[in-house]
Amino acid sequence: MSSTALIKVNLRFFASLRERLGTAEVLELPAGTTVGQLRELLQSRSADHAELLARGRAVRSALNQQLCKEDAVLSDGAEVAFFPPVTGG
Repeated sequence: MSSTALIKVNLRFFASLRERLGTAEVLELPAGTTVGQLRELLQSRSADHAELLARGRAVRSALNQQLCKEDAVLSDGAEVAFFPPVTGG
């Protein structure tokens, strides 16, 4: 019997993403999932998710409060955040 190990990941959205997608939740994902795979999974949740997290949209990601690329592999207990680029003025 083969089973895939699951990890728990803390998901957070910030700024305009938070306004439409909510603030935070805990997800169970297969071990070895990347930030990019998580983003693709989230896109399938709703029209808002698909629009706001679509490829080509300016969305940054952070893994454990460090900016990361989409090939970053998630670990159990990790925090993943998605947010738009921040501008100052």
